[in-house]
Amino acid sequence: MSVKPKKHLGQHFLNDESVCQRMADLLVDHDEFQKVVEVGPGMGALTKYLLKSDKDIHVVEIDEESVDYLYENYPELRGKIHSRDFLKEDLTALLQTDAFAVFGNFPYNISSQILFKVLDYKDQVPFVVGMFQKEVAERVASPPGSKKYGIISVLLQAYYDIEYLFTVDEDVFTPPPKVKSGVIQLTRNEVKTLPCNEQKFKTVVKTAFNQRRKTMRNSLKSLFSKDLEQSEELTLMLQKRPEQLSVEEFIWITKQIDV
Repeated sequence: MSVKPKKHLGQHFLNDESVCQRMADLLVDHDEFQKVVEVGPGMGALTKYLLKSDKDIHVVEIDEESVDYLYENYPELRGKIHSRDFLKEDLTALLQTDAFAVFGNFPYNISSQILFKVLDYKDQVPFVVGMFQKEVAERVASPPGSKKYGIISVLLQAYYDIEYLFTVDEDVFTPPPKVKSGVIQLTRNEVKTLPCNEQKFKTVVKTAFNQRRKTMRNSLKSLFSKDLEQSEELTLMLQKRPEQLSVEEFIWITKQIDV
């Protein structure tokens, strides 16, 4: 039995054993979690290597054909195959644990949504390793000053240290995607809560980048009260464009607004 990749699920099955091994090897020396959830395992190319670790591996797969394949070929996963939509799940209830890592050759059509889901569980997800379209992977890992730096970069980098690990060519997938892929890892930093209103922080970041060609003053003017006293430091900050600002500077601006 084999599984036919389904376009509407964004499936591109990874065939390169060395890539799978490299990704699974990243589990070594992590004792801050015992459970690992793999998103979209397909036919288990990566799963096979994750199972060689000493971790408790769970998989979340929405494709029924893939679920049948996993049951047939990976008996050690029985009771740990969750035929669910990862984006809609209460992961705490599903995994019954305080901490878990997230791994996957993520379906490209929902890869950003997967990261925002991780962000919702940031206090329980200390480690993430994922494969994305190269452009998305670079965007997540991009530092301030880069044209690729954007909303997802700032929101994730507020809570995670992010490293772009390596690039994967198109020809190691079935079917081959039209773009190269990139593998990144996210490691939870020491920030428990931001020193500002976190909801307002998200609003500031999203509002700024939704008009990224404008200066911060013009893109954020709707968020400022008319009687806000603007210091010289704030005036200088608002002359910049959003891609020029670090996470810390976005936090600082949020604190000025949230007075």
